Amino acid sequence: MHDTPFITTGDGCRLAYRVDGDENKPTLVLSNSIGTTLHMWDGQIAALTQHFRVLRYDGRGHGKSDAPAGAYSMDRLGRDVIELLDALGIERAHFLGLSLGGFVGQWLGIHASDRIDLLILSNTSAHLGPANEFDARIAALQTSPDMAAVAQAFLANWFPAPMLEAKHPATEPFRDMLLSTPPQGLAGSYAAVRDNDMRRTIALIDRPTLVIAGKDDTVTLASHGEHIASTVPGARLVIMPGVHLPNVEHPDVYARTVLEFLLDREAA
Repeated sequence: MHDTPFITTGDGCRLAYRVDGDENKPTLVLSNSIGTTLHMWDGQIAALTQHFRVLRYDGRGHGKSDAPAGAYSMDRLGRDVIELLDALGIERAHFLGLSLGGFVGQWLGIHASDRIDLLILSNTSAHLGPANEFDARIAALQTSPDMAAVAQAFLANWFPAPMLEAKHPATEPFRDMLLSTPPQGLAGSYAAVRDNDMRRTIALIDRPTLVIAGKDDTVTLASHGEHIASTVPGARLVIMPGVHLPNVEHPDVYARTVLEFLLDREAA
């Protein structure tokens, strides 16, 4: 599929998406971290499509999707997924979200659990603060939208230093994704994270849930994953070696962890 397909949401935002795998298999939706595109999952597609039809999308403000100005909300980012499922005629799906995608997954588990079968929340948090830190980042993007410095800071938080110093081939595409992210898309997404607190409401999630945390994650700490796993009824927790993007640092272990959970629970 070379031409990128789009849907248009109720508020007029075009969202780019991509489907891989056999349409007769159950659907697994993958949702990205802030500052990345659907290609952040490229390393998992071969393994996942053996069992699932994989639906990826560029979040609002990222990649080939539109980047409306102004603050985004977690409600809006969650509804984007629902509208994407509706447009493609998908009644229910499994959902794996990492970082910002994990916030979206929590929202879906709370507000749209009738659309979600199995839920995986990776390297994410129910609340990230303080708010003034996000305000400062948003202000900095508005005054000096130089994505090079922003990209450098993100990469340092996402990957271990030796991997970056060696210019590991897996990390370089992420620099390009960050550099091509529209500043107002990043600012809108920062606002959605800033204004969001699901620390209590995730207790309402009734879907079988796997929480993946990174042992050395400095963005969404392992303790954040532990909080989610202890609050969501019956959730399982896996703490993986690695920083914020374990799917890139340890692609095979990550895919295996995800598949074990999905296939076990499907069999059950």
